[in-house]
Amino acid sequence: MEDGLVSEDDILLRSEKEFHDAAKRNDTERMQELIRRGVDIKVKNKMDRKALHWAAGAGSEQAVRLLLDHDMEVDDMDSFGMNALLLAAWFGHLSILKILVSTGAKLTCENKNGLNLLHCAVQRGHISILEYIMEDLENVQLNKVDKSGKTAFHLAAEHGHLEVVDFLIGMGCAHDLKDKEENTALHLAAKQGHSDVLQKIMETGESIDEKNIDGMTALHLAAEGGHYECIRLLLEAGCNVNELTHSNRTALHLVALHGSGREIKLLVQAGINLDSVDTQHTSALHLAVLNNSTGIVKDLVDAGCDLDIFDNRLQTALHIAAEHGRQNIAEMILISGVNLNLLDKQGKTSLDVAARGNHVNVIDMIIKADRFYRWEKQDHRQETQHIRSVLWKLASKYLKPGEWKTLARHWKFSDAHIRAIEHQWTGTKSYKEHGHRMLLIWLHGVITAGENPIKGLYEGLTGISMTDLAGEFNRIFMHHMCISDSKAAT
Repeated sequence: MEDGLVSEDDILLRSEKEFHDAAKRNDTERMQELIRRGVDIKVKNKMDRKALHWAAGAGSEQAVRLLLDHDMEVDDMDSFGMNALLLAAWFGHLSILKILVSTGAKLTCENKNGLNLLHCAVQRGHISILEYIMEDLENVQLNKVDKSGKTAFHLAAEHGHLEVVDFLIGMGCAHDLKDKEENTALHLAAKQGHSDVLQKIMETGESIDEKNIDGMTALHLAAEGGHYECIRLLLEAGCNVNELTHSNRTALHLVALHGSGREIKLLVQAGINLDSVDTQHTSALHLAVLNNSTGIVKDLVDAGCDLDIFDNRLQTALHIAAEHGRQNIAEMILISGVNLNLLDKQGKTSLDVAARGNHVNVIDMIIKADRFYRWEKQDHRQETQHIRSVLWKLASKYLKPGEWKTLARHWKFSDAHIRAIEHQWTGTKSYKEHGHRMLLIWLHGVITAGENPIKGLYEGLTGISMTDLAGEFNRIFMHHMCISDSKAAT
């Protein structure tokens, strides 16, 4: 068969490609046969890789020895700057490494990224190679950096090699050096979520609030990656939970974008500022709404964040939810109570913004909430204040789940009304909230009609066979009226 090119995009002849493959699989018999046929053992493929590269990378010891009998150019580099020595270290082949060292391979070689022998072994986590380099080779620079400014310690931390990190610490490496992005090894471990490595580095006493080029601490990087265990370790170690990046973001901003409720709860418990705003005047709540992270919005709302904070467009979280039609988030915010009259830079309320986007469900939701808010704020006459407090007591302490619906149906609330109350306003004690809303709606209608709410409530409760409760609340009303009359007389 003609010994042509392997393919149009290759530069090797078939026999040369076969020779490379034989070296890779340690097939010295086939290699010798091809050598006798005149194959050039130094021939390189389009990545400038020759048979010695393949054999060293694959750990093919017999093939390496055979090649070294014919090719003593052991320092030849491929297009990535990798030679046989670096490849042996990268793939963890100690026996190959020793052969190449004994042959006189250059120990100070580096690839195109500035990775040397130590870097290659450390990045791949080959502890046996590392031990050999440190114990048997001379003039090893433990803190030498690659082209990104990373030492071996940086690389071990970044790639999560705990045993290597421990070894390097024991060898006396520098712990606090920064790479070109001004990251320490602590930063890199936190960024990648290597909690065991992070713990080991913190034990050296390195500053946990050190900042990188973007003003980010290890906590910021752990938060950005959503690494719960790293966040927990840093908080327990006493890091500054409210430290700001150069863009004035806290860890809460970053968790709101990339994390989950678990990380939110950790930061809240640690006392993080819920309402801190960045250089765009954006809060964590704004970011969670923009990111459509319903669970995180709920966690922030439950934690008590300020719902009326505005960003640089003067938009609140509700404006943003309205703009993007985020129905579930809008409902959550409305339930918690917000100022619906706040205007953005264009003079628009959240209702205006929802209308402009034609988000019908959000529009209806805001209108209903607006009516409900105004309804709650009206009718503050002294004689009805007590009635309203008694209704809250009835809903929160006496009515059991489902009983408010029975009472609502007795008062001719439709099934649609009941469904709307249940669906629109939920919470951890939903049946109490639902019952209270229903009672306030009923009270509004009774007062508007000029009827007696005390009589109406008594008749309603007796009408659903809750006679004892009707009598109890009637006595409460009568007692209050006697007190009021007595105060008026004096």
